[in-house]
Amino acid sequence: MVDDLLIREMVEADIDAVLEIERDSFPGDAWTRKIYRHEIIENHFAHYYVMLLGDIYVGVVGMWIVIDDAQITNIAISPHFRGRKFGEKLFGFAMQKAIQYGAKRLSLEVRKSNIIAQRMYRKFGLIPGGIRKNYYKYKQEDAIVMWVNLS
Repeated sequence: MVDDLLIREMVEADIDAVLEIERDSFPGDAWTRKIYRHEIIENHFAHYYVMLLGDIYVGVVGMWIVIDDAQITNIAISPHFRGRKFGEKLFGFAMQKAIQYGAKRLSLEVRKSNIIAQRMYRKFGLIPGGIRKNYYKYKQEDAIVMWVNLS
């Protein structure tokens, strides 16, 4: 079954499936079709990838790479596939891509309440670097900024 696992660049035809994962993962803060379309078609700093198991969408990850900084814009795993290390595989893939693109640092924001994600990011060497107050509109939750040197 894991032999069918594929991570590939996101294309416009993936947006509907990605929106479903977004809505399930970020109620109240999910991105829109317009945002994703802009990111994958018009934003030359953006790099988005989908994870598939056969023809089933498992997750999505996106990042911006500007000069030598990589910023994870979002990462989400479908609730049906959580707890099976797919998030670690997808995040590890994104880190390797950032390195391939020449990034020297990687950062992201994570909900203060999302302890599971914070633990995963720590496994990859990310450390907390600050707080963004009320960063998430839904429930007015703070974000912890985490980062790691890649070089």
